[in-house]
Amino acid sequence: MPSGTSCALHDSGACRSCPRMGMALPDQLTAKQGAVAQRLGAHVPDAVWEPPAMSEPLHFRNKAKMAVSGMAGTPVLGLADRWGGAVDLRSCPLHVPAIEEALPVLAGFIGRAGLEPYSIPSRRGELKHLLVTASPDGDLMVRFVLRSRRLVGRLRDGLAHLRGLLPTLAVASANIQPIHQAILEGDEEIVLTEEDSLLMRLSLPGGTRAASGGPTASAPRELALHLPTRSFFQTNTAVAEALYATARDWAADSPDGAGPARRMWDLFCGVGGFALALAGATGQGGDRGPSVLGVEISSAAVDGARASAALAGLPADRVRFETGDARVLDPSAARELGGLPDLLVVNPPRRGIGEELAGRIEASGVARVLYSSCNPATLAIDLARMPSLRVRRARLFDMFPHTSHAEVLVELAR
Repeated sequence: MPSGTSCALHDSGACRSCPRMGMALPDQLTAKQGAVAQRLGAHVPDAVWEPPAMSEPLHFRNKAKMAVSGMAGTPVLGLADRWGGAVDLRSCPLHVPAIEEALPVLAGFIGRAGLEPYSIPSRRGELKHLLVTASPDGDLMVRFVLRSRRLVGRLRDGLAHLRGLLPTLAVASANIQPIHQAILEGDEEIVLTEEDSLLMRLSLPGGTRAASGGPTASAPRELALHLPTRSFFQTNTAVAEALYATARDWAADSPDGAGPARRMWDLFCGVGGFALALAGATGQGGDRGPSVLGVEISSAAVDGARASAALAGLPADRVRFETGDARVLDPSAARELGGLPDLLVVNPPRRGIGEELAGRIEASGVARVLYSSCNPATLAIDLARMPSLRVRRARLFDMFPHTSHAEVLVELAR
């Protein structure tokens, strides 16, 4: 790509979500890699960085988070502010084709069903947000974020019509968010369809793993993840596949030559992406594969992870998921959870793992840690809290091109 990607919304100044849109993608990645390497320079030597995982420049976003404003007959889907300003983002070129095609249909359905958009200045109306997620197969999850339950009946009544317009609609729900604040969704979810989760059928690229006769290549593998309505999944499917595949390959390559880890924990596991990728990394022939435990505070995400493990045919005594706060776990005092893990995976939110958990990991004696971070600033702080664990490898994943956002995976070895 000789020059920067073009977007009419960006070029007109209507949307400022992609400040680097005018820069060629390789140049963006070079600048991002340099900034992240500088931020982590005290803990990550330059020599351990592996080549970054690049995104496609367009059509990579698997979800749309649209504020709904305007009138029911002519809704605006995109951005809305407290002064009544609105920008329609239906033409955003970052969305995958399935979402691009669905948004105009959903806008028409809003008018037909009489779903009055919420006005921030007047605090009137019902429909606050429209959240649309697309699977790699093109199936859709559509969530209507409402101010109250008042229009749930209209959604139920119109569901058959909407499915006629969107045959790929797999999951539809109403989320209730009554608070007049900039909060995307509420705690109550009313699922309107038989299915309550979207199947994200990923394809992990093949890699290499150590073997007695030298490194051997692994074939691409499907990783099917159930995504419930109120759970997190990375926005960029292709880059998420590269992230999980890299974690799989690093987990299978022990620094001491002892072979793949046999007991793993995945903290902040979400719907189980890392845990299930690692669980399938070994286990050829008569080898049962590693024992994996995933811990996540969201019960909905844990339900999805368990369903995914069952779909993959992984036995519950080898791969299990538990609901709980990963921040309070002590890896060194977890006999009831199977003992000290050989490998610990952490994938925390932007605030990082925090001082207490970092201190417990430092004191635990865990030999290896894979830390997946969406915030290099908090990653640097957490790495400083675990001085006996040194970075063996690091890689940047460009989940959000055209921005300064960076996803980083580091492998720590004691």
